[in-house]
Amino acid sequence: MSIEIISIIVLFLSFFILLMLKVPVAYSIGISTTISLLLNIDKLPGITTIAQRMTTGIDSFALLAIPFFVLAGEIMKRGGIANRLINFAKSLVASLPGGLAYVNVLASMLFGAISGSAIAATSAIGSIMTDRMEEEGYPRELSASVNITSATTGLLIPPSNILIVYALASGGTASVAALFIAGYLPGILLGLAIMGYVAFIAITRNFTKGERVPLPLIFKYFRKAFFSLLLLVIVVGGIVAGIFTATEASAIAVLYAGVLALIYGDVSVKDFPAILLASSKTTAVVMFLICTSMAMSWLFSFEGIPELISSFLLEQFSNKIIIFLLINLVLLIIGTFMDMTPAVLIFTPIFLPVVTELGMHPVHFGIVLVLNLCIGLCTPPVGTILFVGSGVANVSVSQVVKPLLPFLLIMVIVLLLITYVPAISMFLPGLFGL
Repeated sequence: MSIEIISIIVLFLSFFILLMLKVPVAYSIGISTTISLLLNIDKLPGITTIAQRMTTGIDSFALLAIPFFVLAGEIMKRGGIANRLINFAKSLVASLPGGLAYVNVLASMLFGAISGSAIAATSAIGSIMTDRMEEEGYPRELSASVNITSATTGLLIPPSNILIVYALASGGTASVAALFIAGYLPGILLGLAIMGYVAFIAITRNFTKGERVPLPLIFKYFRKAFFSLLLLVIVVGGIVAGIFTATEASAIAVLYAGVLALIYGDVSVKDFPAILLASSKTTAVVMFLICTSMAMSWLFSFEGIPELISSFLLEQFSNKIIIFLLINLVLLIIGTFMDMTPAVLIFTPIFLPVVTELGMHPVHFGIVLVLNLCIGLCTPPVGTILFVGSGVANVSVSQVVKPLLPFLLIMVIVLLLITYVPAISMFLPGLFGL
């Protein structure tokens, strides 16, 4: 057995052992990469290669957008925007059967898109909506399930930090602008699919309707939410129009969100040190994950793992439908135990050559990859949104799992549709010439 094969086995084995020992993901990636690298030390300048790759891994202008978008999301989370979006969503759909559940979905979609964070959407919307839904007869575990799954739409609908990470991992074959535009229809489709299942539950369980909101009141709530919603237009519109880059757009988002929060009066100047500290902690975690993931990704390339997997799949399976299904299955499994950021950075270089060889556009694959990992965020054992959503709703994870299963099935169905119908992802980029 060659030293390359041995190092690959050691890499994966040590990584999974460390994960099972509950070592944090970033440390697991870094340690397993270092151990594997030591087996090839005679081929490399030295152990400092790891430090060099970690440093150069985040030496990217595009990544500067992440701390800015994280800061913008933190400002919005504390700036009273969630309540305004909930009231606007409620005025639109609360009169339908199961209306408050629709409000939960719609508000999560809007807030998740504006903040760029599924966790922020889960905590901000869930903390408000769960109690309101319980007052009208909705079980708390059902409210949590709706909140958990709908919050993932914000990772597809721009601006989305994980799409920026994928653009980096794709080596420039997928632009941030194209990914942002491509995420709209899949994100909306996922939200509508969740609403469809909510409608089925509402009719079968005879949930109450809310009162129809008069048109003048709808416009009133829209006016209050207008400037929050305008952020999406400014950020994405500016990027697509070529007025500014994604990184510049993130800085504009911070400035806009800060001014808006101060005008609304929900945040004062003295609150900003705490907001900066919270966003700095989040950014540090994300950047450390990117550092170690980029080092592992480089090692994969050094060992020729992408080429090995690509040639194996293309030789063993002639049907691209089967190959796409296998890749989705692998990514779904990966998503259950690995955070999105390292998963994107590690597995994009492995699977992107395979799917592009079979005719899938890199932008299309980016949307498929992110949706796969979104499902993983909602599942045990390490589903971040699952634990946040359960904690916010004050119910145990075991209580949420049963009502959550049908929603996860809906997400998988949408995933398959997006995988095998490229137009869902590629129509808008094609329309804008991206």
